[in-house]
Amino acid sequence: MSHSPVARAIPSSSLHEIFRAADVREQSTGTPVIRLHVGEPYFTPPPEVADAIAEAQRAGRTSYTDVEGLPELRRALAAKLELENGIETPISRIFVTPGSCQGLQALLFSMAEPGTEILLPDLHWPIHVQQSLIAGLRPVFYGLDEHYFPDLDSIAEVSGPASRILLVNSPANPTGAVLDAERLQGLLDLARERGWQVISDEAYEHFVYEGNHLSLAARERDLPAEQRIVHSVFTFSKSLAMTGYRLGYVVTANDAAASGIRVVQEAGIIAPPTPVQYGGIAALQMTGTAEVNRKLVQQNRDAVLPALRDAGLLRELPAGGWYAMLDVSKAGLSAEDFAARLLEERGVAVVAGSGFGLRPQLDKHGGLTAMETDPNAGKLVRIAFCVDPKVLQSGVDALLEFGRDRNAW
Repeated sequence: MSHSPVARAIPSSSLHEIFRAADVREQSTGTPVIRLHVGEPYFTPPPEVADAIAEAQRAGRTSYTDVEGLPELRRALAAKLELENGIETPISRIFVTPGSCQGLQALLFSMAEPGTEILLPDLHWPIHVQQSLIAGLRPVFYGLDEHYFPDLDSIAEVSGPASRILLVNSPANPTGAVLDAERLQGLLDLARERGWQVISDEAYEHFVYEGNHLSLAARERDLPAEQRIVHSVFTFSKSLAMTGYRLGYVVTANDAAASGIRVVQEAGIIAPPTPVQYGGIAALQMTGTAEVNRKLVQQNRDAVLPALRDAGLLRELPAGGWYAMLDVSKAGLSAEDFAARLLEERGVAVVAGSGFGLRPQLDKHGGLTAMETDPNAGKLVRIAFCVDPKVLQSGVDALLEFGRDRNAW
């Protein structure tokens, strides 16, 4: 049986490709790979999370919950959103999801109309493209400036009558860009002017090293709900290191959007996993954990990444997130060749930037006609700096030595 045209149009994530390549090298050489390709933190969830999950299982609290999630967890999330994000919302607009990926997918499905466009940044998280295509949306890509901030003129230029959704990601994966109040307001004003809905992906909300994290939806809090257009996506994976628990949440702008995502949730998951939700309640009670974790990652950034900046691979240190995009063009290799050679010769896994700049070209039926790549992405590689400090230092040292051997820097 052949795949549908839509399935054939969905590009494989370069993250999974480098995962496989790193595993093959480890198995063939018997030597551990220095893994800078994946955002897996070296710190762990609070032990109270596992205790709460175990207690829920022992107490038999393992049946279905409401499709939106446990009311007590959503009440705790509403309090967190008000206190930390400036978002005031009833729990009826909060949906607990099996990770923010599933939450984003449910949100896209609930918003998608046949043939309509979603506006994504030139450098983007590959899953944003994959999920848009799965939902039947047509990705259109807008430009970023030299600091990786969204270019409002580019957004206005590439958008058209079919554009319906603008995706904003701050702090950004893969660039680490953090948007300030002026830039956020500019994006919101443009979206209102054009009649778009906005998705704000805030997975790295607690990992800001310069300035403060600002939630886009907070800029609408004084508006009636029916006039709001910002839908926000959050996760427990980053701030609380709960990557494998798969727990996130979506906050819809209004009741109409909540009705849409509720139906998608019913059809897609029935309900989020119950014991894990009790772990989420416990995690939210661990005040201060996110700040401790932020400091750990910032220490990595401040201690190790300046050497990359001094070598000319970084214009500036990332203001947020877990990742840095390095310009390796002076090595005389494409990003793919650089990543492959670095893994083969030095045992360091990084991700080629081309995977963050894919631009699928589609026919009128959604079939893939060509796969283009943002030209700037082909000279970049991404590293994760949320890993163990010694691992990060070893990997960066090996990367710099790899380039020096080629007189690249």
